[in-house]
Amino acid sequence: MNQSMIDIHMQVMWNRLISVVEEQAQTLIRTAFSTSVREAGDLSAGVFDLEGRMLAQAVTGTPGHVNAMAESVAHFIRDIGPENIFEGDVYITNDPWKGTGHLHDITVVTPSFHHGRLVGYFASTAHVVDIGGRGFGPDAREVYEEGLFIPIMKFFERGELNRTLIHIVRNNVRESDKVVGDFHALAACNETGHRRLVDMLTEFNLEDLSLIGGFILKHSREATLERLKNLPHGSWSYSLDLDGYDEPVHLAATLTIGPDNVLVDFDGTSGMSRFGINVPLVYAKAYACYGIKCVVAPEIPNNAASLAPFDVTAPEGCILNAKRPAPVAVRHVLGHFVPDLVLGALHQALPGQVPAEGASALWNLHMSVRPVSDQIGGKGAEILMFNSGGSGARASLDGLNATAFPSGVHTMPIEATENVGPVIVWRKELREGSGGAGAQRGGLGQMIEIEAAEGFSFRFSAMFDRLGHPARGRDGGLDGAPGGVALDDGTVLKGKGLQFVPEGRRLVLSLPGGGGYGDPSRRPADAVAHDVRHGYITGEQAALYGKAEGKA
Repeated sequence: MNQSMIDIHMQVMWNRLISVVEEQAQTLIRTAFSTSVREAGDLSAGVFDLEGRMLAQAVTGTPGHVNAMAESVAHFIRDIGPENIFEGDVYITNDPWKGTGHLHDITVVTPSFHHGRLVGYFASTAHVVDIGGRGFGPDAREVYEEGLFIPIMKFFERGELNRTLIHIVRNNVRESDKVVGDFHALAACNETGHRRLVDMLTEFNLEDLSLIGGFILKHSREATLERLKNLPHGSWSYSLDLDGYDEPVHLAATLTIGPDNVLVDFDGTSGMSRFGINVPLVYAKAYACYGIKCVVAPEIPNNAASLAPFDVTAPEGCILNAKRPAPVAVRHVLGHFVPDLVLGALHQALPGQVPAEGASALWNLHMSVRPVSDQIGGKGAEILMFNSGGSGARASLDGLNATAFPSGVHTMPIEATENVGPVIVWRKELREGSGGAGAQRGGLGQMIEIEAAEGFSFRFSAMFDRLGHPARGRDGGLDGAPGGVALDDGTVLKGKGLQFVPEGRRLVLSLPGGGGYGDPSRRPADAVAHDVRHGYITGEQAALYGKAEGKA
């Protein structure tokens, strides 16, 4: 067989391996109990070699989970110990510094054996609806307050369930059936991956993953390095100011591109917060690499080798390199701004290829719904709802409306949210005029109005940003609209922290829009007319475009 035929054969196996992990992810979606996994796709799945290097990841899932999980499997191998890894084992953790950044994310790793030999590992991560403690929110002062901390340990040993672990979990979380159900769903999805891998190895007459793994890692690294050689080499800096919790937060990054690596340095970033908005470095690195790869090498498969040329450093104790026992429950808020941060620096090296800033952070809403009286029938519920603002405009395209960049999760259907507990979503629509004006318009945010059902009230943990620091436009584009949080009677609420919505009152969320790209005067008249006709822009914005082009 000549080299060309060998390469084709290897590519077929590579594609097959990707289909294996995609089926792994789909099994998790089908079996998960939490709506964040079933409906929003807040998960990751992947296959790893004997050294814990990621060979392939499922397309389904989020970059923060995937790229952080890419580092976590090596921790599992070291902490469990190679001599303690047996067929039928399943391992588990939610360690924020060895997993994916906070206690609500459960990472499960399963060793895969073929003909009695260890050939690799399957790993998956999912966000569970509750993990005890204060609940999902930024108010804790230490990680110990944020919930049950599960160190790397065995969930199953040689096929036997760790009933002590399950007993502890059931007595420390508010939604025990859902959480324990998700633990088993994670184990089930890894088992699906293992079975499909065994089928693949048998079909292709392979004893292990070494042959295809070597091909994947070699070609991925070479392709990534080829891209880096063709980039401008040098250093560029960018910064963002954000709302923070009790005071603004400054994020700073210097991006250095060389012929064989990219370094992101977060020196100049604010120190750690007293509240749970801190970010472990593993999560900040995950999104920094993702942001750069989106522009530099978007079509190169994501694995250990394609990630290897990207490195991230940060001063110890800064808010993007939080140290234990810092509170980190809502690390996603600042973590989701890291792509905008590094892309702002990359824009200076590659003008015209980087979008404007977007809403970035998800507007997650965790509601604890309770009856106002013991005499009212029905019980309370813990409800997690994911919502997205607008993404930034691109050099030749408008920003995407209500789209979760960089997270990649789906917005949950209203019906799924209302089915989980006694809440009513009265309004969920695009927010007129929220996208920044430009030659390309920024994506629109949403207007969302929520009320507890009759006889109920709810507390909610606000985890929102861009109330005081809207998404900035690029190259003459205007800023997107800032966000807002209020009750339907006009009472203004905070962007972060635990708050209360009494019976009969509605929570009104105004999600931020993305920044515009380019001078608004260059936007075509038919595009302005289209936006007016569909209610995307206000009359004031239409007049702005009209004045700029003499169409008023």
